[in-house]
Amino acid sequence: MAAPLDMEPSALSLELLPTDPLLLILSFLDYRDLMSCCYLSRRLNQLSSHDPLWKRHCKKYWLISEEEKSQQNQSWKAIFVSTYSDLGRYIRYYATLKKAWDDLEKYLGQRCPRMIGSLKESVREEDLDAVEAQIGCKLPDDYRCSFRIHNGQKLVVPGLMGSMALSNHYRSEDLLDIDTAAGGFQQRLGLKQCLPLTFCIHTGLSQYMALESVEGRNKYEIFYQCPDQMARNPSAIDMFITGTSYLEWFTSYVNKVVTGGYPIIRDQIFRYVHDKECVATTGDITVSVSTSFLPELSSVHPPHYFFTYRIRIEMSKDALPEKACQLDSRYWRITNAKGDVEEVQGPGVVGEFPIISPGRVYEYTSCTTFSTTSGYMEGYYTFHCLYYKDKFFNVTIPRFHMVCPTFKVSTARMVSGDAVVLILETNHNEYAVDEDEDSTDTDEYEDRRRVLDIPAPSGRCPRHT
Repeated sequence: MAAPLDMEPSALSLELLPTDPLLLILSFLDYRDLMSCCYLSRRLNQLSSHDPLWKRHCKKYWLISEEEKSQQNQSWKAIFVSTYSDLGRYIRYYATLKKAWDDLEKYLGQRCPRMIGSLKESVREEDLDAVEAQIGCKLPDDYRCSFRIHNGQKLVVPGLMGSMALSNHYRSEDLLDIDTAAGGFQQRLGLKQCLPLTFCIHTGLSQYMALESVEGRNKYEIFYQCPDQMARNPSAIDMFITGTSYLEWFTSYVNKVVTGGYPIIRDQIFRYVHDKECVATTGDITVSVSTSFLPELSSVHPPHYFFTYRIRIEMSKDALPEKACQLDSRYWRITNAKGDVEEVQGPGVVGEFPIISPGRVYEYTSCTTFSTTSGYMEGYYTFHCLYYKDKFFNVTIPRFHMVCPTFKVSTARMVSGDAVVLILETNHNEYAVDEDEDSTDTDEYEDRRRVLDIPAPSGRCPRHT
C-alpha cells in the first residue's frame, strides 16, 4: 500500500549516522566546534573525544610532535586542553612564532652554536602582566607570545638580530629580554610610549615598537629612531620603519636568516642583502655584490643616507694557472635618485692590490653615502696578468642599487613661539632633498675582509660627504 502523499520523510539526524562517517565529518571541524559538540549529546560527546581528532589540532596550533606526546603520557585531547589553558590567548600566533624560533635555533645550532647559549628561557604570564602594569601599556599578543617561547637573549656579542662591521664602526643587536625592554620604555617627547626591542652595546642603537598611536606613529609599528638634526626641538624624531607588527618583523627576519639571505661570518649574522642578479662574470672572474643600509649612520635632516656594500671577487677553479692576475685600480660610476652622476677612479681597493688565482676568493667591505634615499653604483676593476705583465684587462662590477627603508619624518619648527609638528611619510622611490651633496666612494676607508675573517672593531664610521 502506498504511503499517503502528505506524509513527509523524517529529517535525517546527524547522530543517526554510522560511527565512521560521523568521525569523518568531525575531523573537518575546528577545535572550537569540536569542543562544542561535547555538549550536544552523549554520543557526540563520546565521538568528539576520539583522540585522533585532536592530534591534528595539537600539531596545527601547538606543533606537538609524536615524540613530545609520548613523553607527556597524555591523550591528544588532554594535551590540547592543557596547552590551551596556558597559551590559548596566543593561538593565532603561537604556531607561526614557535616554528620561527625552532627554525632559527636549528639553523644557528649548525652554523653559530655559541649564539644559542645566549637565548633565555620563556617567561610566565604573570611576568608579562607585571611589565604591563609597570609601563602602563598593553603589550601586543604576538610580542607576548614570542616571550612565552624565549625571553630574548643576554646582552652579549654576537647579537641575535644581526651585526655590521666597517673599519671603525661595529654594530651587533641583541634581542632584549622583557625586563631590560621594560627598563628602556620611553615616555619622553619624540618617543612617547615606545618599547625597545633590540639594543647594541657598542652604539646604543635600538629598534623600538610603538605601543600606542601617538606622535604620528601607527600602533605596534617598529622602527629605528633618527633625531632630526636640523630641528630646534630635540624631541623631533624621524623613523626608519622596519616592521608593521612584531609577528611580521620577527618572522621576516628569521626567514632571511634561515634561507641564507644573510651571511653567517665568524659566528655572526650579517645583514647584507644579495640580489641574485647582481653578479657579473668577465672571463674567469666573477664579481658579486651585497648591500646594507645603516640607519645609525644616516639622517633624514640633513639628508644623509649611509650604505655599506660587500664585494666578492672570485676566479673559477677551472681557470688555467697562467690566468692569475693582480688588481691595479678601480673605477666607479655613482648615480643618485636625481640622476646626478659622479665618477671616481683610484688605485687598488682598501689600500691593497689583491692577487686572484684559480679557485681563490677575495672579499672586502666598503661604504658610500647619498643625499637621496636611493642610488646605484657600477664600474670595473683593472687587472694585469702576472705571467704577462704588460697585459691589462677590465673586470665588470655589476650595477647594484641601494634604497633606504620607508621612513616617517617628524619636523618640529618654532612658529611664533609655538611648536608645530609636521608628519610626513616618504616613499622608497622618492628623493627627499634638494641639496648639492653628492654620493661619495669611500674606498680610502674600506676595510679588507677575508672570508670568515671579520674582526669586530669599535667606534663609529665617519659620515663622509
